[in-house]
Amino acid sequence: MAKGVVKQRKSRRCLWCIVAIVILGGIAGGIYYVVKKKILDKNSSSTSSLEDKYSDALKIAMQFFDVQKSGKLVDDKIPWRGNSGLKDGSQAKLDLSMGMYDAGDNVKFGFPMAFTATVLSWAILEYGEHMEHINQREPAENSLAWITDFLLNAHPSQNVLYIQVGDPKEDHKCWEKPEKMTTKRPLKLVNSSKPGSDVAAETAAALASASLVFKKTDSTYSSTLLKHAKQLFTFADKYKGSYTKSHPEVATYYNSTGYGDELLWAASWLYHATGDTTYLRYVTEENADKYAKVDGPTWFSWDNKLAGAQVLLSRLSFFGDKGAKGNSGIDDYKKSANELMCALLPDSPSATASRTKSGLIWITKWDSLQHPVGSAFLAVLYSDYMRASDNEILSCGDDSFEPSDLRKFAQSQADYVLGDNPMDISYLVGYGDKYPEFVHHRGASIPVDATTGCTEGFKWLSSKKPNPNVAMGALVGGPFKNESFIDSRNNSMQTEPTTYNSAVLVGLLSSLVNTSSPVKSLNEN
Repeated sequence: MAKGVVKQRKSRRCLWCIVAIVILGGIAGGIYYVVKKKILDKNSSSTSSLEDKYSDALKIAMQFFDVQKSGKLVDDKIPWRGNSGLKDGSQAKLDLSMGMYDAGDNVKFGFPMAFTATVLSWAILEYGEHMEHINQREPAENSLAWITDFLLNAHPSQNVLYIQVGDPKEDHKCWEKPEKMTTKRPLKLVNSSKPGSDVAAETAAALASASLVFKKTDSTYSSTLLKHAKQLFTFADKYKGSYTKSHPEVATYYNSTGYGDELLWAASWLYHATGDTTYLRYVTEENADKYAKVDGPTWFSWDNKLAGAQVLLSRLSFFGDKGAKGNSGIDDYKKSANELMCALLPDSPSATASRTKSGLIWITKWDSLQHPVGSAFLAVLYSDYMRASDNEILSCGDDSFEPSDLRKFAQSQADYVLGDNPMDISYLVGYGDKYPEFVHHRGASIPVDATTGCTEGFKWLSSKKPNPNVAMGALVGGPFKNESFIDSRNNSMQTEPTTYNSAVLVGLLSSLVNTSSPVKSLNEN
């Protein structure tokens, strides 16, 4: 918001006036300093404690959402991107032109896209003030709305949800910019006869969490989001089944290993959005036994939201939510979240061995950074919950840890991503002096003025020259277990970025930009 400029009145100067001004100014300045210092001491969210490194990285990471946008671009900030997918959804008489491409291809997958929106909402709700300090909250909300507009249009009736635009098999036969797509754009949907509890519930979580983000600024839009969220959750719960069982061909790309975690995740967000204890009972009674009982910690990702649900529900316990008081089920979720935190801390007696020599959490060779970044985001959230609620001790066996230990772990993962690693490379494109130049991304790899058809573009995939366009803010797949990294466009395992990983990174970086106390209720944000 632009601040008004107050014009100073002209006056005659005299020695006595100057002396008076100096004295009064000194007194006023002293008073201002004392008052300001007290305010800063009381509220550590002051800009004086900003971490420039994380602020700079956050500004860069936020740009990848613009890189991935489909549709008619408004105020396009990426010079090599243009309008694309303008007719998406037209065969069903729907406008599915918006939304975001998932990675380096030109397909819109609803499952990971919805997860992107949920995590981005969570980041804004918890750390929106941090984003505001560096003018990133508005871009974050705009990117969120770009996805939620798509998700709303993809839900034309209560038990119908369109979950995909484009054919990945055909799309992967081509290497072309989204602006010049020549392949057909078929649609996939889930309904009562072809259920998809996982994707429907994740979409419900996305819309419920987003309804909280826009509650104060656009109450009508917020109500619409919440209405669709409730309908989608009912649909997901009533017609149970995995979307990759209904559409087996999608399993090659985004296979769902189960829908129970999404149901718990969605119900958790709906409780935060509505305060309706029906959703709280859903996660703590019979469904907790069905879906929440697991052996040991789980890893937060686009496929498994259980760890996220555990941390989100533990929030209720930390801040004394009325509906959660005396609820043993909520205590169980908090206990599971505690176990996860103990597994993440490297000095804990129950620390996971699933990490590199340099300390990076490492679970899988494909898109390896998704799990350490996700783990770090949950860890810093939990750290802030502990600190803000005066629960300063985390017990791991006979050892005890403080919130600062969790924050230190989160910083270690973020620092690794930003260049503090054996390869001395930043895995965030555009940040630092050295970052991947051969990102596996169609739009970034093809010159703006190039004319290519479906297959002619493959010469750019195999080109030995760096990408002509920088995919600013892209978080690439990451290192192997031995911490090596091969910067090659054909090495999609390591160099392909994803929108959903960017959302988790934005959450992590937003948390580290500053330190402040989270609100007691997300409904108050």
